[in-house]
Amino acid sequence: MRKPATTPARVEDIHAAALAMPFVTVESAGQNPVYQVGGKSFVFFRNPRKDAFDPATGELYDDVIVIWVSDEADRVALVQDETRPFFTTPHFNGHPSVLIRATHVGQVAREEITELVQDAWLSRASRRRAKEWLTQHAPG
Repeated sequence: MRKPATTPARVEDIHAAALAMPFVTVESAGQNPVYQVGGKSFVFFRNPRKDAFDPATGELYDDVIVIWVSDEADRVALVQDETRPFFTTPHFNGHPSVLIRATHVGQVAREEITELVQDAWLSRASRRRAKEWLTQHAPG
């Protein structure tokens, strides 16, 4: 049996998945959007910072996206798999999130990036909102 083909994710898929969640507001950090639920960020596009740079050139990455995760086990699983594009920096030690560069989003399937954004929203939404969303989207 053949495995179904997966569609590579695009940055637009991250925006669409975040905006599809209920009670989302969009703030900005300079030119970059910050997606929030109940005043809590769950996905944000970072401005260049000294902690994320190309080790060969020293050039700061200008395309880092931060996605919250539900717990440390999820974070570790995503960043320790060297075949995956997720990473972290010392600045984010102990923070429940993973980083991915926009230029590497296509290494992840659209379905997975959507699920990651949904899980990020669930990790930051109120219990009531999360429960309502999960009830409405339970497999059927």
